[in-house]
Order: sequence, then structure tokens, then C-alpha cells
Amino acid sequence: MIEIKDIHKSFGENEVLKGISGKFEPGVTNLIIGGSGSGKTTLLKCMIGLHHPEKGNVTYDGRDFTQMSTEERIEIRKEIGMLFQGSALFDSMTVEENIMFPLNMFTDQSRGEKLDRVNFCLERVNLGDKNKLFPAELSGGMKKRVGIARAIAMNPKYLFCDEPNSGLDPKTSIVIDELIKEITEEYNTTTIVVTHDMNSVMGIGDYIIFLHEGKKFWEGSNKEIAKTSIDELNDFVFASRFMKAAKDKF
Repeated sequence: MIEIKDIHKSFGENEVLKGISGKFEPGVTNLIIGGSGSGKTTLLKCMIGLHHPEKGNVTYDGRDFTQMSTEERIEIRKEIGMLFQGSALFDSMTVEENIMFPLNMFTDQSRGEKLDRVNFCLERVNLGDKNKLFPAELSGGMKKRVGIARAIAMNPKYLFCDEPNSGLDPKTSIVIDELIKEITEEYNTTTIVVTHDMNSVMGIGDYIIFLHEGKKFWEGSNKEIAKTSIDELNDFVFASRFMKAAKDKF
């Protein structure tokens, strides 16, 4: 479980996060949603240590990440998998080399052991025969699946996904959402997805935090989100749906 308590973060005079709290349980897909500028990406960066909050705490299964030394944080980061918005694959590396990268950095496994893990992860994301391809030879959806394979290479306890469906068509987005949910349930991972995609929200949102102007305005499940009377959330939910419906007509 990951717990955040009263997280505040400012950049100069701009207060981006204004006391965010929440609990993210393992085995379910936890979503952080909100419009542009709501603070969701800043919150994610505070949770993984790229930003340090001025106030508040981030704990990983009771371990206070915000108070740890750099050396202590490295041990937590070994337990974290990260799927970046643009997949962030190394163009000069093959698929196999990309997935092996964290294993080379953080383990002393033999070449054979690492290759076995790479092949297992590729099979898990249905890319079992793509070891020797380069990122330029992959579709957008395949790149995201390679990104997921790399993210789970270390068998992480915690998985962060930053806008995993960015740039993907609706059909491929569903495939990525379902894969994230399957992996979360299969390995009992504490998974946190940052997104503004309402299809993802309605499809895999077991627990959702909605941010607006740096504050937590609502939390609940995708079964509850359409029943809310909070204007800011309704504006976000239904504007997203209407925008997609309008785009689909053309």
C-alpha cells in the first residue's frame, strides 16, 4: 500500500498541490485524474521522489519515503516499476536490451537469468517474438507494451503509469488498460495510473482520486463517479465524454 498525507508542493509563488491525501491499495487499479494543470503529474513526481513536497508524507507499506536518505530511497526505487507517457524506450537498444536495462542496473543476475526474465515479461505482454526489433520498428501500442514489460522486469511491488494511453487509438488503449489491470491483479501490485482518459476511468478505475486546482475534490470508484453531485467533477467527466463523442463523428 502507498499512502500520501497532506502533500503540499509549490513552485515559487505557484502552489500546485494543496494538501492531498489518499490511500492506494494493492491488487486494484488506482487512478489519479484531473484536467491539465490540476496537479496530477506533480503529485506523481512527489510520490516517486522527483519532487520533494514542502509538507506531507509519502509512505510505502509504512516506510516514510519523504524522510529517507538518498541511499534508502534507492532500495524503494528497486521495488518501483514505471511506465512513462512516451514509453521512453532507448532508440539505440533492441526490445530485449531495453527490458534488460533495469536488470543490468539493479541486479547481479547472470546473463542467462536476465534473458529468462526478459522473455517471460515479453510473453506476458504478448510480444514473445520481438526481442531483436528496435523501437522504430514498433507501433505505438507495441512500444507501450514493451514499456510495460520493462516496468515489470524487476517484479515491482509498486507500478506507476503516466498517461499510458497517450497517443493511442481507442482500441489499442483498451488493450493497454486491460493489460495493466491484469498485471495488477495477477501480481497484487500497488498500481497508480495518472490519466485524463475517461475510457480508462470507466474501464479500470477501481479507486479514483479527482484533482482540481491542486486539491482533492473527490474519491471513489468508477461505479460511483457518474452519480456525484460535484460540479467540477461532472464538468470533467461529461466534457471528456462529449469531446470524444464529437471527435468520433468526424
